[in-house]
Amino acid sequence: MNFFNSVELLQNAQENKLYLKLITQLGKDFGLANIPVQMGSGISPDDLRIVLHEKIYHLMMERFSEYLNLLYIVDVPEKAFKEIQVTDVVEVAEQVVFLVLKRELQKVQLKVQYP
Repeated sequence: MNFFNSVELLQNAQENKLYLKLITQLGKDFGLANIPVQMGSGISPDDLRIVLHEKIYHLMMERFSEYLNLLYIVDVPEKAFKEIQVTDVVEVAEQVVFLVLKRELQKVQLKVQYP
């Protein structure tokens, strides 16, 4: 789980045949947070990253309480947030997308490892 960015993480998920399960887990958690997001099973990794970035950015700017609720449901560690380098909102949203993807991939890997 030592990835440098979302692109590397998504490539790894594809190589290990976990990408579709990652999309399913993302859809489940976004659904639990009552946040609609358009990502079908045929979405490319680049498009997925863009969709998530736009959604996270929008939540941060327009619906902050829903953003916090999503992070709670995804269970992003608080320690990880303290490591985010605050520059501008666009870059912070990109870093948050990476944290969300990282946590969701951990969930998928655990479900595969311990069914």
